[in-house]
Amino acid sequence: MAVIVEGISVIVRCESIEARYPGGWEGYVKDAANKTFCNDELLARVGFMAPYDVDRFVSRLERLGFEFVRDGRAIDVCVVDQIIGPTAPCDWLEYLHMDIHGGGETVCVAVCRAVGDQRNDVFTPESWDIQDSLSRNYKWIPSEEMRERLELIRHENGVDVFRDRTTGKEVYMGRT
Repeated sequence: MAVIVEGISVIVRCESIEARYPGGWEGYVKDAANKTFCNDELLARVGFMAPYDVDRFVSRLERLGFEFVRDGRAIDVCVVDQIIGPTAPCDWLEYLHMDIHGGGETVCVAVCRAVGDQRNDVFTPESWDIQDSLSRNYKWIPSEEMRERLELIRHENGVDVFRDRTTGKEVYMGRT
């Protein structure tokens, strides 16, 4: 089984959540940072669109006793970019692409699954919709271009709304 990877995903081993998170699994699910949470039997995923939000979330996990990276390798937590994959080598998960069917179409999505698991079921957040997904509608703007290219218009319901000065179109960034 696998969990979808969109934007920047923080993948945590379920066994680490049970062992380290206050309140165990139930506490982690209840405290999930946003509505992008999903899991299979071995991995739990929360997605973000801004590196700053990822850093805050991972730092919080580290304060709770989770180990992020040791000797250059992911231990309990792995940060995975939708396009480039894991940001640190990780012995317990693999990054790959799978096709998902829905809404009359097939979309190739990035996923992570536990090493050795060959099942092809993909778990997505409860409210995930293939039509509106980042897998189908991905747009990346390098951090160094954001200030000159994007103008913040408003913040509503946990989403920053920008105007792209080069296209005139609105760009949305979910925030936590």
